Amino acid sequence: MSCEQKCYKILMFPWLAHGHISPFAELAKRLIHRNFRVFLCSTPVNLEPFRKSTEEPSLEFVDLHLSSTEIPKKYHTTKNLPTHLMPTLKTALIESKENFRNVLKIIKPDILVYDFMQPWASAMASEEGISSIVLFPCGAACTSCIVHYTNQPEMEFPFESLRLSETEREKSEIINTVTNSDDNKDESLRFFGGPSASFIMVNSSNKLEGKYISYLSELVKKEVLPVGFLIQEPVQKSDDSMFVDWLSKKNTKSVVFVSFGSEYFLTKEEIEEVALGLEISGVSFIWVVRFPVGEKMGLDDALPQGFQNRVGDRGMIVEGWAPQTKILSHPSVGGFLSHCGWNSILEAVTCRVPVIAMPMQLDQPMNSRLVAEVGIGIEVQRDGEEFTREEIAKAIKKVVVEDDGKDMARNVDKLSSEVRENRDDEMNTTVSKLVQLAKG
Repeated sequence: MSCEQKCYKILMFPWLAHGHISPFAELAKRLIHRNFRVFLCSTPVNLEPFRKSTEEPSLEFVDLHLSSTEIPKKYHTTKNLPTHLMPTLKTALIESKENFRNVLKIIKPDILVYDFMQPWASAMASEEGISSIVLFPCGAACTSCIVHYTNQPEMEFPFESLRLSETEREKSEIINTVTNSDDNKDESLRFFGGPSASFIMVNSSNKLEGKYISYLSELVKKEVLPVGFLIQEPVQKSDDSMFVDWLSKKNTKSVVFVSFGSEYFLTKEEIEEVALGLEISGVSFIWVVRFPVGEKMGLDDALPQGFQNRVGDRGMIVEGWAPQTKILSHPSVGGFLSHCGWNSILEAVTCRVPVIAMPMQLDQPMNSRLVAEVGIGIEVQRDGEEFTREEIAKAIKKVVVEDDGKDMARNVDKLSSEVRENRDDEMNTTVSKLVQLAKG
């Protein structure tokens, strides 16, 4: 779009989780560079780190204040949120609908880009005469699986690798959430876009999920546009140096990076199995260990006795945070032991690192199956419901040490190149559709 053409206004409204806000913010930056004016709306506690770190001065932030006084402002986010407060946070957001309506009235956007977690935002935008479009921060494989099983549970999912058994469906938190949501009862596909939009957007690429994107489109009877991988490129920071220095002393593709995301916390038993699995594997590692805010347990309490002394310089263990994309992009890293959150999968592919999958909840089991299907990683086998040290060690060695890992490395390298080559075409198609929607 040329500078002479109208600069359309877009309001972004993600769910209150970093894993949702981050891809919305990345899409915002890419649209700004194509002559859109973009506003990102969330609670102040969620926007604070983006305000501090964004290098895009044209991205405008809009605070949404929740009406509820039942939950402290520091918990107006899913990050570090105690599990028992999640229903309270969801209720607080729904009860703040009129605050969001005021944002719509003040900004007067041409388009609202909203998260599938809050379909009511689309209905509200329609009432204000504003076009809306949904963005799925998760992948098309997982989304098509959810839509299939919530709308035609009696039929088998057409792709065998992601097909769920009846028991798996009953246990799936994300399928149950969609099925039982008050927003979706009697209108189960409503969250796939407002009446003004003939398409939906998904945080993915045809090169990774082409067949699932096509099937999702068939299910929702709308065009599904992959916008490319909405992740940030690694940015050099001064506090990254200790990781880079440590990695630089290791052999190429010899290190496994271990992280389970910002919103899942391993139990003491799980920490012990991961620790001993790393020890048994003999592979060098960087492990990010996180504890809930206010948790009295620290590294000394959580790790097996004598573990750190036994692994010595073979392992770097950090509490709380590490520059994930910077670490994954280092040539010494040869595997990523991950919970398979969607953003982590996209970062692994972008950085050309095979995945050792330990899915825990939500969309992660389906993402893990996709990783195995496309040959860019493997899933750690469970003993019943539990992950064990022996199976963790076995999977790590298969990816980082054995010949199977070389095939996975070649596959992820090829996929990464294809995704990058296709990125501009996918974004340009999306921009063209958004302009058409804004014009009405």
